Amino acid sequence: MRNIHEWFDGYRRDHQDPRNRAIHWVCVPVILWCVIALLWLIPVPHAFVKQGFWSVAAMFATSVFYFRLSRHLGLAMVGVFIVLALITSGLYGWLGFSGLLWLAVVLFVLAWVGQFIGHHFEQQRPSFLTDLAYLLIGPAWLMGKILRRCGVSYADRID
Repeated sequence: MRNIHEWFDGYRRDHQDPRNRAIHWVCVPVILWCVIALLWLIPVPHAFVKQGFWSVAAMFATSVFYFRLSRHLGLAMVGVFIVLALITSGLYGWLGFSGLLWLAVVLFVLAWVGQFIGHHFEQQRPSFLTDLAYLLIGPAWLMGKILRRCGVSYADRID
């Protein structure tokens, strides 16, 4: 498995244009939330688990991937997932199934349009077209930048 530096270096090479980077700061978190919201809506047998089970399961699996790269990054992303799950749960209660579905689908499409506009400025294909794992690296890359700005190293890879 690649280490955090290899993943981030690959992602950084495809994201040099400042306009593309600015767009990613908006669109990547929106896409992440949309995926969580759409997974939240997958039906579950209420006798065994609560609504949102599939979303929480995906966040758990993704957190394992992040923890394997870095404990600090993994912890930070768990925090993000908790906040996004609470937002999703609240919106589900407020908007209901169809309202949350429409909101997530519309924002998902708009955010991906934004991403491709950013990559048009970049004159570079999105990283995930070379490796789907980059879909997980985008949010981590942004979190890595936040951690560095806060003086926290994400280079604590577990070997």
